[in-house]
Amino acid sequence: MALPRALLQYICGLVLLIASVNALKFDLQARGPNDAKKERCIRNFVAKDTLVVVTATVGGSKGDGMIVNMHILDNVGNEYGKPKDVVGEQRTVFTSHADAAFDVCFENIMTHSRMNNPSRHVELDIDIGADAKDWSAIQATEKLKPVETELRRIEESIAEIVREMDYLRGREQKLRDTNESTNTRVKWFGIGTTFLLIGLWGWQIMYLRAYFRSKHLI
Repeated sequence: MALPRALLQYICGLVLLIASVNALKFDLQARGPNDAKKERCIRNFVAKDTLVVVTATVGGSKGDGMIVNMHILDNVGNEYGKPKDVVGEQRTVFTSHADAAFDVCFENIMTHSRMNNPSRHVELDIDIGADAKDWSAIQATEKLKPVETELRRIEESIAEIVREMDYLRGREQKLRDTNESTNTRVKWFGIGTTFLLIGLWGWQIMYLRAYFRSKHLI
């Protein structure tokens, strides 16, 4: 059965949005060699066993009094690259080891103290999953037509969306289970506290009654 036209347009728009290049341009200010470490980080989330291509283009030239270093790592401790003294295009390719967010961090260190407004211009592209593949090479190797190549890319992009939705559904289920478990523990804690207070109240009445009788007050 053919999909409705509106649904097809929605899916294609979503795929094009996901497939768009994550391009970022910024100026990286330099710090003195004795200043506190200061990095500028860009964070992205990636699923496990996903291909990632990080392309950084750094302006300037070697020996201009600044050194730009990169550091790529995720929030569970996996390190994917640590290029030093980056100038021009720096391309880092890796496959993620876990479902986690990863950071691409830059630091700019001055080697000369007498510089006015020292900074380097950085252009950063992060391609994930289907967008990280070299589709021109795949088309040439498998002898695919341009339309077939584009359909193949869209198919893989949709598969990535489905996997991400499954992952989010799984996380939602875990959070729901944790919430229900916490509610159950709080409920039993409240019931136990109530019975404890009732028992303490009864013991106080019995103690006071015995005390007053011993003093012949009642």
